[in-house]
Amino acid sequence: MSRVNTEPLSGMRDFLPLDVLRRDYVVNTIRRVYQRYGFEPLETPTLERLSTLLGKYGDEGDQLIFRVLKRGEKLEEALARTPTENGVSDAGLRYDLTVPLARVVAEYGSKLPRFFKRYQIQPVYRADRPAKGRYREFYQCDVDIVGSTSPTVEAEVLAAGAEVLQELGFVGREGFQIRLNHRLILHGLMEIAGVPPASEGAALVAIDKLDKIGMDGVRKELAARGIAAETAERLLGTLSAAPDQGLLDWLEEVLKESALGSQGVADLRAVVALSAQGPAAPHLRVDPYLARGLSYYTGPIFEIEFPGFSGSGGGGGRYDGLIGMFSGQSIPACGFSLGLERVILMMEEHGMFPARLDTQPQLLVTQFDEKTAAASLALAHQLRKAGLRVDLYPQIDRYGKQFKYADDRKIRYAALVSPRELSAGVVAVRDLVSGEQVEVPQGELVAWLCERLG
Repeated sequence: MSRVNTEPLSGMRDFLPLDVLRRDYVVNTIRRVYQRYGFEPLETPTLERLSTLLGKYGDEGDQLIFRVLKRGEKLEEALARTPTENGVSDAGLRYDLTVPLARVVAEYGSKLPRFFKRYQIQPVYRADRPAKGRYREFYQCDVDIVGSTSPTVEAEVLAAGAEVLQELGFVGREGFQIRLNHRLILHGLMEIAGVPPASEGAALVAIDKLDKIGMDGVRKELAARGIAAETAERLLGTLSAAPDQGLLDWLEEVLKESALGSQGVADLRAVVALSAQGPAAPHLRVDPYLARGLSYYTGPIFEIEFPGFSGSGGGGGRYDGLIGMFSGQSIPACGFSLGLERVILMMEEHGMFPARLDTQPQLLVTQFDEKTAAASLALAHQLRKAGLRVDLYPQIDRYGKQFKYADDRKIRYAALVSPRELSAGVVAVRDLVSGEQVEVPQGELVAWLCERLG
């Protein structure tokens, strides 16, 4: 028999126990911080109508949506006609968590609070080219506030995202930075450079690739998208002249002839000022190159950057027009998303996870022989009722093999229940790190273990 290929599909992954435990560690931290800020949980389906997804992410984003074929007679009818990609599909895997949120607000708006603060932690899917830290299935961890145009909203979501990273161990500007920009600043820069309004979207997509393809690459990308060479040079020349310090003052001067650009500078000043006393303050960096390729952003935009790591660790911004595409009403909103895989990868590379996670077993109850099996089971149940995390070795085996199993699972203590211990009314507990073994009276075992296990 030929061997079946058991590898996951490209861009997909299996999560072994330690992977899941580490993910849960990060997710629980995220959930705890978001709840402290007053955000409530939301979950949405993996599948969305194709009409819900298309037209929200720009042309390039639309190409990365995993489409799902129609079923049964509807598929047969579509195939009988001249089949097109959209014609044979009516659903897609969710591309992000923001568009589903917009759909939910449009559908259930009357049942939601005036200011809807939600967090959502679920996988999303993109038909992208896999790379280090980039997958076709990955988790996003979103916080969003719907219903307010106040810049305090930006300050709140930035603070929540920054506090999560700080609690996970990313500290100081060397740990992470939050790049800030504003869509109106980008509009103003293109306006004074002479980029035609119809070409602004294409120019934004090109600028958004700067960290991946460099200035020359952006220049070629602008040319490929029909931006005149002299216009591209004016735009890139202005961006290249940006100073390292006093950037908002410089932008205010550069954009003084652009009403929209000036408004963007004023908005960004307000966000920076309101964030000054919060956890995001040490990490903020205004960056006129930041574009965020998704087409639904309308105001301030931001992106997490881990020094020395290519690609974004998360991002977000204000999207005041997106919900209106579903509801027909103008409803302001702003959000921030952390890329779970990027965060976990950084933590693994820098040894930031605890040596033991608090969900792993604390004790292994061993088995001596068939006559003592019931006693081993009873002991395991007793310790579990006391709140300890206890694994029971599932079969009769030599102690050496049982200790090796515990060591492989990073379980420090093993409880031995042989006829000798049972007759003496004690349990032998072996410290598998030090090799020390002591006998503890059965009635004192829980207190003895709790003292050592914390």
